[in-house]
Amino acid sequence: MTATPARPASPVSPRTPAQSRRALLGLAALFFAPLGLAFLVYYGSGGHWRPPGHVNHGTLIEPVRPTPPLRLPELLPARVPAAAANDPGSLTAPDFLAHRWTLLYEGPGACGAACRRALHETRQVRLALNRDMSRVQRVFLATDPCCELEALRREHPDLIVVRADAAAGPLRALLPGADSDRVYVIDPLGNLMMWYSPAAGPKDMLSDLKRLLGVSHVG
Repeated sequence: MTATPARPASPVSPRTPAQSRRALLGLAALFFAPLGLAFLVYYGSGGHWRPPGHVNHGTLIEPVRPTPPLRLPELLPARVPAAAANDPGSLTAPDFLAHRWTLLYEGPGACGAACRRALHETRQVRLALNRDMSRVQRVFLATDPCCELEALRREHPDLIVVRADAAAGPLRALLPGADSDRVYVIDPLGNLMMWYSPAAGPKDMLSDLKRLLGVSHVG
């Protein structure tokens, strides 16, 4: 029986320059198309688009609002004798809302139940940050004559208490929902960037702060 000779393999036609260019362009499109779409969606929305599954619990302020330099009367810690009635007391540094993360609470100087709850929660949140607690400061912006300073000093030794006098007007104008017992977050660059309603829990606030401190290279 005579074996059938194998057919010679068909020669592979070399690609033309035009075919090579089309293949290269196809590969480039596969790589760059998703990136280009992401840029188009982001910048087409003015830089405010976020994916639907956001992870923050507080309400973001977009765009962020830079806080102005302020010199406010600092009531706690007290640095002048209480008897010095004519002495206006010490003033904050103009940039006291910068360099660290700030939890700011604005409320009546009498500090009723809602105020005490907010201050207690922010104190517990800061303590729960453990070794990162030094990166966070707490500020109570008292909107009228304040307060039981000895009690605040005893219960909140880390709290900065300042009076919301006329010089605080530019800051108060930036606060969304002022006089609503909200806690505000200011980043180490002095930008007002988030707030929490009275219904927010300290666990949510702590979760957000841990995430912010984990990705932040400042403050």
